[in-house]
Amino acid sequence: MTAPLDPEADALRARAAAELEEIARTVMPFGRCAGRHLHELPAEYLQWFATRGWPKGRLGVLMQMVYQMKADGSEVAFDPFRSPEARLGKADK
Repeated sequence: MTAPLDPEADALRARAAAELEEIARTVMPFGRCAGRHLHELPAEYLQWFATRGWPKGRLGVLMQMVYQMKADGSEVAFDPFRSPEARLGKADK
């Protein structure tokens, strides 16, 4: 027997997937990590923003999402966007 369709759950999954894709393609535009994709930012760098203030607008919102996911141990959600070497922890940092 299949589960009944849940439009709210489907909408939430679609929004989460879209946000993950946006995080994966957004590049840090400034600072010492300029040029890195948001999901590649070190937790310590994100922690600095958490204590001093996030950038305004969508960039800040996405960075907060990445920070929270890393803090919660949900960083595995970014694995599909990483190279095989990065997934194994062998990529240059």
